[in-house]
Amino acid sequence: MTPTSALLRPPSTSMSDPAAVLEATGIAKAYRTGWWPRRRVKPVLNGAELRLRRGEVVGLVGENGSGKSTLMKILVGALDRDAGTVLHTGLVGFCPQDPVLYERLTCDEHFELFGRAYGMAEPNMKASREDIYATLGFAEWRTARVEELSGGTRAKLNLGLALLPDPELLLLDEPYAGFDWDTYQRFWELTRDRRDAGRSLLIISHFITDVERFDRIYDLVDGKTVPR
Repeated sequence: MTPTSALLRPPSTSMSDPAAVLEATGIAKAYRTGWWPRRRVKPVLNGAELRLRRGEVVGLVGENGSGKSTLMKILVGALDRDAGTVLHTGLVGFCPQDPVLYERLTCDEHFELFGRAYGMAEPNMKASREDIYATLGFAEWRTARVEELSGGTRAKLNLGLALLPDPELLLLDEPYAGFDWDTYQRFWELTRDRRDAGRSLLIISHFITDVERFDRIYDLVDGKTVPR
């Protein structure tokens, strides 16, 4: 079984913006249900575009059902697109909206499993794991199985697995859903530190209250991304 937080190392690509780490253009996606003659086609994305530059925190906002998670899955290659192009460079870490974890594995065992999948040296994996425990504040649950964790702690583990290899590009789908206020603040401290280190983050959510924390924001409306 493959870890669900994606870590991608794509081939060299040529982007229109030399500072860009991710460019998506003309993304289209429709879902098809039923059988002829009652077959239905539901367009979700219709020419969505976005760009993420090195050292940026970018938000993607839309109502429930607007296609945010569909676009995120397309960006990481977890879902085929009907049209458009996606280019990115470096390592990509993906935090899905719904934690997909192994119920009978502990937090430590998850980090070990994902660290091996990412090809990390054990000392580097352990150092990164301890930093994540300290930053997100859930070290006390390190030997607990996922089936014993609260929803908030599962969300921390889900985010931590995407952060583990310190990827250049982080794609986070509703990453702070279920966080308490203290963890929410810790999340933004972590985000600031990653940006200061030259990392780039795309954060999607159905609403954004702390607009000042973002360098740019896109709204997803009628299948298109509209810069604010």
